[in-house]
Amino acid sequence: MDSATMPGWHWQRGEEHEYLRCDALGHVRHGFFSRNNGGRQPRQLVHVLLDGGSPSGAGRSDVPTVHRSRQIHSSRILSASLATQPWPEVDGLIADGVDQSLWASSADCAPVLLADQRSGRVASCHAGWRGIAAGILSAVVNGLIEQGSASDDLLVALGPAIAGIHYQVERDVAERVAASLGRHGWQALSQEGALGPDSRPGHLRLDIRLAARLQLCRSGVKPDRIHTCPLCTFSDPDHFHSWRRDQRKVVQWSGICSR
Repeated sequence: MDSATMPGWHWQRGEEHEYLRCDALGHVRHGFFSRNNGGRQPRQLVHVLLDGGSPSGAGRSDVPTVHRSRQIHSSRILSASLATQPWPEVDGLIADGVDQSLWASSADCAPVLLADQRSGRVASCHAGWRGIAAGILSAVVNGLIEQGSASDDLLVALGPAIAGIHYQVERDVAERVAASLGRHGWQALSQEGALGPDSRPGHLRLDIRLAARLQLCRSGVKPDRIHTCPLCTFSDPDHFHSWRRDQRKVVQWSGICSR
């Protein structure tokens, strides 16, 4: 799928890298990287996000600091300045300074990047079904609000993740995700199209990005400020790793920089 068939999203490509950008977050440096980046880690990838950057970052003196975590499928969040080695066990990071780069890794779970268009404050998080059931997106939004952001100013990009048609889960999983949405959560998931039938008894198909969108909306983010990448990690082996498809523990990175 190229940019012509991805309204609001486009590939940024160089000789040694490629990543997706969400047009709505064009005012901040960010990217959802594919599998085709030579196994580079955030300390190398951050140079790519710089204007005119390259993987080497030669000659640059304004490289943002790198902040990441050891993700544990939780609702734990942390200020970016505290996310240094050894990497803390959290799934959401919120910028608390300038020139910070915040990173999340994913294979089929949803990488989520958030930006306050007024203050320049940003956040990143890793949202799989366990994280959503635990309320990770609500925690990140509330964390931004506690730092002074207004929910009306938040822009959100939901990156490449497994599509609902390929994501079979037990009914109990869907019920736990629904419970995180509060009253009438199951009905909301159904109406949003996040639940689909499955041929295996006691199972459903779950669209985690539609569930994530619902949790963001119920946390005060405006629906038209939430932008979802149309690409599916499971069905696009040329660009993305997928745990469900390959059963291998490899990931792609997503990052965003504060200003």
